[in-house]
Amino acid sequence: MRLIDLAGAMEYPRGVRADGLPAVLSDPDRLAALAASGQFGSAPEQVFDDLTRLAVSVTGCAISAITFVGTERTYWKSVPHLAYTGRETWQNGVGESFCYFPIGMHGPVIVDDAANDPRVKGHQAIEPWGVGAWAGFPIMTADGHAVGTMCVIDTNPRQWRTDELETLAILARAVSNEVNLRIALANARTALDTAQEALARTGELSRSLQESLLPPVLLPPPGLDAAARYLTATGDASVGGDFYDLFQARGPWWSAVLGDVCGKGTEAAKVTALARYTLRADAGEHLSPASVLRRLNTAMLAQRAPRFLTAVQATFRATAAGLAGRLCLAGHPPALIRRADGRVQPVGVPGVLLGVAETVRVTDVRFRMAPGDLMLLYTDGACEARADRRGPEPGKAMFDEEALARALAASHGLDAAGTVEHLAATLSAYHHGWHSDDAALLALRVPPHP
Repeated sequence: MRLIDLAGAMEYPRGVRADGLPAVLSDPDRLAALAASGQFGSAPEQVFDDLTRLAVSVTGCAISAITFVGTERTYWKSVPHLAYTGRETWQNGVGESFCYFPIGMHGPVIVDDAANDPRVKGHQAIEPWGVGAWAGFPIMTADGHAVGTMCVIDTNPRQWRTDELETLAILARAVSNEVNLRIALANARTALDTAQEALARTGELSRSLQESLLPPVLLPPPGLDAAARYLTATGDASVGGDFYDLFQARGPWWSAVLGDVCGKGTEAAKVTALARYTLRADAGEHLSPASVLRRLNTAMLAQRAPRFLTAVQATFRATAAGLAGRLCLAGHPPALIRRADGRVQPVGVPGVLLGVAETVRVTDVRFRMAPGDLMLLYTDGACEARADRRGPEPGKAMFDEEALARALAASHGLDAAGTVEHLAATLSAYHHGWHSDDAALLALRVPPHP
């Protein structure tokens, strides 16, 4: 390998190897984390290409890339401006790009003027990649290893704006979350001996944009019962904008999210992807759902999201008495809590939708759930369903929020999965199997005492 000899080169926290590259590149634990990610040398996928295209859109740069960095080679995962030509050509020597910088520094590396920056001046990557300015952020595993880089390249020197760097940091965290989600799912597949089924789901993620917007497996928090269902509109092959997610936010805190992007198709799907990854990236830093939803609104405006959305987010933790948390509505229908005795109560203060105005009015509401209680989050397709005009009852009333609350009360005693199936069956039966709109359902239940 060509020795790296740069005047004023960076001082890496873990030192350098004999070839001048960061010593951490050869760290066995980092390489094990890289192997566990399953991304080293893998083909491009839509879920990653969407994020690099967003980076280009935000910064106006010609090139954005996601790479995974090994000991001797850097493998490209997403470089949208280049056609994929196979694993053998989608790689280069680790010293032939800037991508090892964030790995070695264990943090972001920002270069305003590559030709004159003493840290990189004379680097062999400047001319082939046309680097005038460069900004790169590490892709981090949950156990703290930098395994790759998300970067943008401008052909001209530039002063990076704070909002650009903040957005790039969010996108890099989104890539990290996607990688960590895949690592967690791989571990779960091994533990549950369902490798073939889970691998099929993972393969479907790369073939279907719609499925990439939803978690392939819903893993409930310890001691809770959870289930979700996505009901596709009848006869509509378009990609919808409804989504849900359930994930560990930080320590004992978990977050449940459900949203509905206006419209359908590619534009709606891109906004859905942006929302899901931004919410996952920020939920661990801000335990207030209102704060997280405000940050999502800011990200949507900064990236000129072509669609608005409504959302509901609940952040919660287990307590000795059951469950406690906070919930926030952003232009979304209220959550419903079915108490252990069968009573149904709405939860949430109405708020404004996201992606339209710079300032949004959203409010956190505290809630508690005791053993036997169940919370239902849903999109408006579950409470604004209309009958098929061609069906046997074309004038039948809309299945509204009151009807949904009655159906939820009627499911008293069922667990989360049984409740979701009961509601799906009730909706289907009400309009004879014809769904006028997509609908997402997510149920969380505190199991009753034995």
